[in-house]
Amino acid sequence: MTQFTRQMTVGQFEELFPTDDACKMYLVARRWPNGVHCPRCGSDAKLSYLKARPFHWQCRNCSGTGYRFSVLVGTIFENTKIGLRDWFRVIYMMLTGKKGVAALEIQRVMGFGSYETALYMTHRIRAELVDPEFRKLMGIVEIDETYVGGKNKNRHADKRMVGSGVANKFPVIGAVSRKGTLVARALDSVNVGVADAFIREAVSEKVDLVATDESGLYASLSKKGVPHASVNHMRGEYVRGNVHTQTIDGFRSLLKRGILGTFHNVSKKYLPLYVAEFEWRYNNRTNADIFGSAVGCC
Repeated sequence: MTQFTRQMTVGQFEELFPTDDACKMYLVARRWPNGVHCPRCGSDAKLSYLKARPFHWQCRNCSGTGYRFSVLVGTIFENTKIGLRDWFRVIYMMLTGKKGVAALEIQRVMGFGSYETALYMTHRIRAELVDPEFRKLMGIVEIDETYVGGKNKNRHADKRMVGSGVANKFPVIGAVSRKGTLVARALDSVNVGVADAFIREAVSEKVDLVATDESGLYASLSKKGVPHASVNHMRGEYVRGNVHTQTIDGFRSLLKRGILGTFHNVSKKYLPLYVAEFEWRYNNRTNADIFGSAVGCC
């Protein structure tokens, strides 16, 4: 297995991945760590390597005539005109930057002919980082919501919205297990019912404690049998024993700094993809091989 370090120079990256074939070898090892198997039937029986076509195999288990596939089949790299080295460079740039990297910067550094190419690649990568099979959070879990978007007064006159404050922003709710993993979701709106649905999805019934702020969204948790305690930020209370929301507040700050400082303008349509990227980066913050893990997901 090729060894990957979290931070490399351009020269080190080029030495590790000098050709598309080197990238394909790396992808084979990441995609099938226990040996190649057919992406259609999942079997490794009756599987043969096609020497005349590198990185191609033929499976006779799911088809009498033999189903042929390559290492790129079923991945975001399939049927694109963009070389695998360029895909790897973009993934590396996205995941090793603490607050992400804008598509415009990727276009400039990679020399792509259009901004749309860079945007297409980053959105495809973000979509693959969504984890639908996460384990529910246990232990002490912190929950908080935030609102993403610029100030209404800073918008162009033709884009200003009626109302003020959070009415013109997009809500994001998150839950994090202390010293553990995080789950975050972009929402269309926030109310008690939406918050309850998110908590049922993200938090285990065996949780030790759910810590929140004084928001009315979580006021009924104790009545529903959830061990719940809150701090009142409005009264200047931020910590009371082991009750606080500092961990989720840290993620919230990172998300907002990244979106406002790096991406500047994120539409409601694509906000879930950006949230998925920040969630992935947070949950893999101690993963020395975050790049390899991402490649395996793609």
